[in-house]
Amino acid sequence: MIRQAPDVTTSEMADKIGISHRSIAKITNKLQAEGLILRVGARKDGYWKIVDSGN
Repeated sequence: MIRQAPDVTTSEMADKIGISHRSIAKITNKLQAEGLILRVGARKDGYWKIVDSGN
């Protein structure tokens, strides 16, 4: 979903996937901690960036 729409919000992801906003927040926090994604910019005006692992 992030690849298709980097500006997607966690609320939009939760609605499309059908799980809670809190679950999405936990998942995105984990992915950020692992260095797989970054949030660039502000919460509402920012976008997600998938980190290229070089593989």
